[in-house]
Amino acid sequence: MNPHPPHHEPDAPRDLVGIGIGPFNLSLAALAQPLTTLDTVFYDQRPAFDWHPGLLIDGATVQVPFLADLVTLADPASQWTFLNYLKARERLFPFYFAERFHIQRAEYDAYCRWVAENLPGLHFRHQVDAVRFNPERDVFEVDFTQLDSDGEAEALGRTYTKNVVLGIGTEPYVPEPLKPLVEAPGVPVIHAAGYLDHRASLLAADHVTVVGSGQSGAEVFLDLLRNRPAGREQLHWLGRTEAFAPMEYSKLGLEHFTPDYTRYFHALSESVRDRLGTTQWQLHRGIGADTIAAIHDELYRRTQHGGWPDAVLTPGVRVRTAGRIATTKVELHLEHIQQGSRSRLTTDAVVLATGYRERPLDRILAGLDPYLRRDSRERPRVDEQFRLVLDPSVTGADCHVYVQNAERHTHGVGAPDLGLAAWRSATILNTVTGKDAYPLPTRTAFTTFGLEPRPQIPSARKAPALTPLVEGR
Repeated sequence: MNPHPPHHEPDAPRDLVGIGIGPFNLSLAALAQPLTTLDTVFYDQRPAFDWHPGLLIDGATVQVPFLADLVTLADPASQWTFLNYLKARERLFPFYFAERFHIQRAEYDAYCRWVAENLPGLHFRHQVDAVRFNPERDVFEVDFTQLDSDGEAEALGRTYTKNVVLGIGTEPYVPEPLKPLVEAPGVPVIHAAGYLDHRASLLAADHVTVVGSGQSGAEVFLDLLRNRPAGREQLHWLGRTEAFAPMEYSKLGLEHFTPDYTRYFHALSESVRDRLGTTQWQLHRGIGADTIAAIHDELYRRTQHGGWPDAVLTPGVRVRTAGRIATTKVELHLEHIQQGSRSRLTTDAVVLATGYRERPLDRILAGLDPYLRRDSRERPRVDEQFRLVLDPSVTGADCHVYVQNAERHTHGVGAPDLGLAAWRSATILNTVTGKDAYPLPTRTAFTTFGLEPRPQIPSARKAPALTPLVEGR
């Protein structure tokens, strides 16, 4: 797809402008590419695509099957599938014999970079500064700054569009008690997002504490454990959850990550959605069973010659406050949630596997604030088609702002899940075009989540009739 179609005038509005090029907007761009009548462009301030580079730990896998690539679950015949990436790299047979359903994170990142490097219409080093609605022209104005190789401003630009899709992603979350330590220079406290950049110094530290009982915390702890000397591991692993619990991975449990559940969740009242958000942590913040098993195997291996590894694993603990001791050590003030007891822990380095939060939309949407409709907690309201609820003066002009992975409060635990990326992208493109550009299934789960009068049972689709071969041809 040419980012500037042959008849595109510089000031003519595009059909769609994507802001941010992470996996979700990359999925949207890949599915938009065959729709030749759709004029799209995507911007990202980074120099190139990368996906959590600090957590591409050797052996760490993506927690969804490889079929949850950018496009397959909406269009398995797309040229941008993971299998086609393997074919292009002449790796299809090795993958076939490897029999891997879950691929390594580094391989998923390499696949996405392959798509980003070959897909037209993507503009890196373009920082979007503002989005405004122009009521005289009934279009959005998107102002951006083109950056040079040093990240400095090189040129200013403006694009007009009828639709905006925000895919600006998430940012590392640091609990309040630890923010001063992370922000202070020279203090050995880092977020897990930068783990690989600091791995050498962490392995050299006398004592390391990992805070966070999710998948990232488990992977960091396992990597440190495997690479520290037996009997002198000096590792602490702390988490707020009541146990180092496995991710919910039963077949029916996984149906919470289907379009059926997303629609059900969206139809619930705001108060019920908010309550569910606090109770479903094991659906998305648990640890893969294979990772738990690998940690136990490594700990057990270190007991074979007598003695126990010098590693402390304690769930149900929160960090109340933290401070520095001298210049090289950190003191954590801990509280055990169930016991109500408190203690102090002195450590030489801390890795915060405390997760990510959606990047706030307020800065980039400041120009649209008068048009935004918010819920009782001042969060943007999002309709079922992933559109921000805006004033009718905007939507009446057929102008819409879509969000990707900024709608957990309205669409549930599936919002950040890679398995719903292609379906959400297809939903957005079908809505933008007003056509069934990507026919989507009417039912995706065996579970009926609400008291429906009668569950929808899709009719069986007959295979297309084949043309009989004529003898002699």
